[in-house]
Amino acid sequence: MGLISFSKRTFKHGVHPPENKQGTAGSAIRQFAFAPEIILPVVQHLGAPSEIVVREKQEVVRGQLLAKASGYVSVPLHSPVSGVVHKIGNVPILSGKMVPGLHIRPFPASGQEAIEGEPIDVESATAEEILQGIQDAGIVGLGGAAFPTHVKLKVPDGKECKTLMLNGIECEPFLTTDHRVMLEQESDIMLGIRYLMKATGAPKAIIGIEANKKDAAIHLSKHIPKDLPVTIQVVPVKYPQGSEKMLITSVLGIEVPSGGLPIDVGVVVINIATAAEIGRLLPYGRGIQERVITITGPGVIDKGNYLMPVGTPLRFALEKVGIKGSIREVYMGGPMMGMAVSNLDISITKGTSGVVVFTEKDVKQNQKIFPCINCGACVDACPIFLNPSKLGILAKAEAYDEMEAQHHLMDCFECGSCSYVCPSNIPLVQQFRLSKGIVRKRKASQKVA
Repeated sequence: MGLISFSKRTFKHGVHPPENKQGTAGSAIRQFAFAPEIILPVVQHLGAPSEIVVREKQEVVRGQLLAKASGYVSVPLHSPVSGVVHKIGNVPILSGKMVPGLHIRPFPASGQEAIEGEPIDVESATAEEILQGIQDAGIVGLGGAAFPTHVKLKVPDGKECKTLMLNGIECEPFLTTDHRVMLEQESDIMLGIRYLMKATGAPKAIIGIEANKKDAAIHLSKHIPKDLPVTIQVVPVKYPQGSEKMLITSVLGIEVPSGGLPIDVGVVVINIATAAEIGRLLPYGRGIQERVITITGPGVIDKGNYLMPVGTPLRFALEKVGIKGSIREVYMGGPMMGMAVSNLDISITKGTSGVVVFTEKDVKQNQKIFPCINCGACVDACPIFLNPSKLGILAKAEAYDEMEAQHHLMDCFECGSCSYVCPSNIPLVQQFRLSKGIVRKRKASQKVA
């Protein structure tokens, strides 16, 4: 227990939505069945899309490269099944766009063994070789952001990583993916930490875990190797503590500056499931083919945590777990930071941490939006001390330049705390998401010009 510390320190503001984790927190990870057809969009990460390297009607084996990285901020895509590339064409993704993708029909009688590539030995590999191995494995942040992990781990010249932070907070309501990974994949996590510390040069690592997962903290503490400088810090339960900037404040008591990154204060933050995946794949030179996700919500019959092949159609996944009642809303990710699904024909991707299903009776119908009453609830909730009320008024007036220049719009990480507490039901976080998109487009246009 000496490796665990229990802290009362946390970030200021935030909210306490119902956790709703009891439905799956005690459910062991189960392997999910292969769908009759796997659909793989090449856009599964932030950055440049993968570039397809196979052709229609080609037979592929599980773990085979299907699409290569098309640049530094890009990762390859590997086949989650052995089968035939049935079709190459546009497929829908969560954002509503159509992007290039592959349809693969699995061989029904195949043993589905995964092919192996060039192993990365943690003892002899250099930092650069580990970073290249992480990119070659197609690993992205599994907490939901899906940012290429090798890019995040690359410490810029003039910077130093003093602390590697493993994010086991999982503060998003309903989701228990990281919780189960910590309880069941401890060896992969510890090996993953070795790779990560060598890649970043970090002299120590801290695993941050919320107090509602003390069992995971105790379990991991028993499996920390004696030669690995890893400690565990348990922090109070509060949303959005899983945001890396909030986690750094809670665990280390320091603040990442506005517009800055964790490395500016000597920290690199990696999701705990991502660390486990690194420890699971790099020793064998394999690419990522599946990930653990939580499928839950009032509308799901067989709630649980599943090891899900990437590319599994959402519609197939929901049919397998069973739905009770009429579906009203489905979220990829949790209800706070996840996105509502408009099309059940999209697929589970590398960045899908969970699927939450609500039925007609679980969702308030036709909620009216009222004018802001200047109550200040959103100001008290915002963990980075923005003024969501003012930003909402400016968004309605399309004053995007003022939102960015004077009110720090781009610091918003879209946690949804403001929308959650707003008594007028103003969709503040949606307004900010759209506003940020417009600001980014304007800047991109100015660069081209």
